[in-house]
Amino acid sequence: MDTFDYTLDTPETTRLLTRGVCRLFQGLGFGTLTEFKLTNGRRVDVMAIDRNGEFVIVEVKSSVADFRGDRKWHEYLAFCDRFYFAIPAGFPVDLMPDECGLIVADPYDAAVRRESLTRKLNTSRKRRQLIRFALAASDRLSQIG
Repeated sequence: MDTFDYTLDTPETTRLLTRGVCRLFQGLGFGTLTEFKLTNGRRVDVMAIDRNGEFVIVEVKSSVADFRGDRKWHEYLAFCDRFYFAIPAGFPVDLMPDECGLIVADPYDAAVRRESLTRKLNTSRKRRQLIRFALAASDRLSQIG
């Protein structure tokens, strides 16, 4: 994996790490959407869903400053069955919360370094979110052509 300068917080670095995360989950059979808006108004970096309907949220942190400035990630937990942080190689892992999954990513791929705890997503919320996920995916597909 490429090594990023984790002291720099740039949109391009975040975009490239996000691409690697999406490739990981797509290779595992998940559907993915980036910049998915939750019903609480927050926007997650990556929302993934597996064939059993399990939702995974990945929050990409491209720098230490990006992680330290983030006070919103706790608000994502009620919207997923599993939650991960994705970081570049060389990022100081000891800064990351132990209760969250951890992914190390680069522009081309990613690897799970620590599994996430599994939480049961509220059934009603899961149903509404599944519909919103499908509609968002459909809207994005229709904009391609």
